[in-house]
Amino acid sequence: MNVVVWIVSGLLAAMFLMSGVMKVPATKASLAGNPRMGWAAPFPIELIKVIGVAEIAGAAGLILPRAFDLATWLVPAAAIGLAVVMIGAIITHTRRSEFSSVAVNAVLLALAVFVAIERL
Repeated sequence: MNVVVWIVSGLLAAMFLMSGVMKVPATKASLAGNPRMGWAAPFPIELIKVIGVAEIAGAAGLILPRAFDLATWLVPAAAIGLAVVMIGAIITHTRRSEFSSVAVNAVLLALAVFVAIERL
């Protein structure tokens, strides 16, 4: 089971790292020009950047503590934090009737909860 948790953690970390790296340097104009980021329009850019930083920190928290065997309690904490981010994403996309995004976010939420449970 440990190998499965590592694989899921790696996939989640890659997804959230890519997502966070895209959000942190973004401007309102660049977000408005991206059709996949339409959800961001009503939110202040600072909040989008905070979400991006949380995703990057969560990605690092899924892998690094366990890889270096230091503060391994951070792995389930990171997974729980990313699950909370996904709950917010599900709410946002549901309000916008973006149900394909809701499905993706629900899968990411389930995987984050799986990692959190397995690493607790």
